[in-house]
This record gives sequence, C-alpha cells and structure tokens, in this order.
Amino acid sequence: MKILVCIKQVPDTEALLRIAADQTTLSDAGVKYILNPYDEYALEEALRIKEAVPGTVIRAITLGPARCAEVLRTAAAMGADEVLHLRADEIPLDGLASARALARVAAEYTPDLILLGKESIDDGNMQVGPMLAELLGLPCITVVTRLTLSAGSLTAECERDDGTAIFEAPLPAVVTCQKGLSEPRYPSIRGKMAAMKMAIPEQPAGVSAGKIRITRLTPPPARAGGKRVGEGAAAVPELVHLLHSEARVI
Repeated sequence: MKILVCIKQVPDTEALLRIAADQTTLSDAGVKYILNPYDEYALEEALRIKEAVPGTVIRAITLGPARCAEVLRTAAAMGADEVLHLRADEIPLDGLASARALARVAAEYTPDLILLGKESIDDGNMQVGPMLAELLGLPCITVVTRLTLSAGSLTAECERDDGTAIFEAPLPAVVTCQKGLSEPRYPSIRGKMAAMKMAIPEQPAGVSAGKIRITRLTPPPARAGGKRVGEGAAAVPELVHLLHSEARVI
C-alpha cells in the first residue's frame, strides 16, 4: 500500500508575528516554523496504518521555499519512508494553485490513500484537500476523527454538530484529518539523527499563478480598557445590566 501525506510548514502558534515593511507580508525575523499540527495527525495515521499493514510505504511531500525542507526532516524522523520537496519561491495563497502542484505529483505516484490535515493553522482555508481530490477525480472525506481500512475501501467517522457521520468510500481516496484521530508520536533520537543527515529530494513545483494576493496587512485595533463595575455581590446587578445593554451578550 502506498500512502501520500501532504504536509505544510507554518509559524509556531507561540510565535510573535510582525508585519514586514512592505505591509503585504510577515517578517521572518525571529519566527520559528513547525509542522502544521493537523498534518501531524495525518502523518501519525499513516504510520499506524503502516504498522498494521505490512509493505506499506509512506511518502511525505511539502510545497514551498527552502526552509520548508525542515518539516520533511520531521516527517522522516517520525517514520516516513520517502520525502519530496516541491520547491517554490513561496507557499501560494491560492489553495487551487497548491492543489494543482500536489495533484501532478500524486498522479505520478498513484497512491492508494492521500492524507492531509483538515486545514493549516496559518490561513485556515480548508481548501487544498477537497480541491486535490477533485483534480484527481477521487472521493474525499473531510474532518475525519476515525479511519478504518478494509480491502479496497475505507470507513471514516466525522464529528458534526448534530452527532457523528459515518462515510464509506473506495480506495484510492483523499482524507483530511482532525484532532482526535490519533495522538502524534515524538520522533526518536535515532530518527532525528538520521533525518539530519539525509539528503532531501526536490523538484520544481511548477506553481501556477494564483488569483489571490494580499494587498495590505494591518494590525488589529488596540483593545479598549476594561470597565470596573464594583466588587462582590453588590456589583452583579450592574454587571448583568452592562452585559445586556452594552455588550449585548445576554
């Protein structure tokens, strides 16, 4: 079985992001980049399938500039068998441009299963997985919290506001992964050492010109100071009044 896991490098959730001088990009100065957390669930699920299905091969792929190779080292340290870096000057803002670049590689690799995170934490568009499936003509199940494979098909559970939805689809298929599907493992020291020494294969991404661009970035407005309404039980009536009349949350 061949599994393709699409991963993305994103700024650390604790990074302090600053707008660059051009006011259309973010400054990289002092920013730590990590593997997108939702893609970690996808990679962990691939590793669990590999442990259960002998002969499974996992290929991790990422798209972006030179710095993005680090997430491939993370994937290799966790247990991915193969990695591939699609080099581009920058990660496209247009999800369709990314999906087209990934689809070209996927069509050549012909995986039995394609796994991605449900979204990336930097833009949160939730577009690439469904677009990739559409371009490849494959079934797609999104926001999956449980995945079971059988001969030639899969069953997936997805949490909804009104309960749990269960879907079945033939393989090959595209699945986007949600928190709760698995608990990502930590790379071993041995895996980290091997990944540090490995050469990362790469090829031009051939990203098409996207139709989305940022015209300007501005910081959010400063938050106004709080209002003190008193102390103790005597302040409760006034607090309730303000929540109802001013904040309009009750």
